[in-house]
Amino acid sequence: LDAETIAELASKEGCQAVHPGYGFLAENEHFAALCEQKGMVFVGPKPGTIALFGDKTKAKECAVKAGLPVLESSPGLTSAEEAKSFVDKHGLAFPLLLKASFGGGGRGQAVVEKPADFLEAFSKCSKEAEMSFGRPEVFIERFLAKARHIEVQVLGDGERCVHVFERDCSVQLRKQKVVEIAPSRGMAPALREKICGAAARMGESVGYTNAGTVEFLVEGELSDPQAHFYFLELNPRIQVEHTITEEITGLDLVQAQFRLAGGQKLRDLGIEQGKLAVKGFA
Repeated sequence: LDAETIAELASKEGCQAVHPGYGFLAENEHFAALCEQKGMVFVGPKPGTIALFGDKTKAKECAVKAGLPVLESSPGLTSAEEAKSFVDKHGLAFPLLLKASFGGGGRGQAVVEKPADFLEAFSKCSKEAEMSFGRPEVFIERFLAKARHIEVQVLGDGERCVHVFERDCSVQLRKQKVVEIAPSRGMAPALREKICGAAARMGESVGYTNAGTVEFLVEGELSDPQAHFYFLELNPRIQVEHTITEEITGLDLVQAQFRLAGGQKLRDLGIEQGKLAVKGFA
């Protein structure tokens, strides 16, 4: 995980490109910039894009500009008293969700059921966020007690962005995904079109390049074409679970990453939204 050493070794050995996998360096804008500075292609989004989506509050601002629905939330805060004042001022109803602004994987996150627990919970989340990610900021968000977690695979070339359908990652344990299914079982086609279309629109709005995953929460039944959905975050990297999307579409996502990083466009790869289709489940 030593970005400087890895980039230096790769350059010394004559590497033309570096694929960061899906670990910590995949979302490290400093590592991506180091690769570019040393004349190597970083197989992933641009450093500025990684930095943008590393901040969940700024990502939500981008989503709003792109016309995506989001849950009511606060900016990133570091003081428990300041956070409590925000809750009181805006009349936010409990339960509320606290989330690390620069985190992931369930760290720096907690559901607060009642006002009496808020200050202590915020302080704990902030400390955990700082220990895990080096940043203490935590934001407050409306908590959905019953929701499905849906993520959409996207590919962009800086001009166009397409979706490669969705994965249902609602089966979770201790804030970690356990089972993923692609595509979502029983999702209304109209709802799928809206969610996946929103993901592609999000990517195009920021000139997204390479592979990414746009995550949403769906409130209500997936079979309801009018169910409400909300933008959660965009992970600017390939994810571990990308293989089930490959299984149902026949598309080699990692090969597409390399070819896009090499300067080809989606049309050069023969990837067009209207030609992408799902076959079976994985």
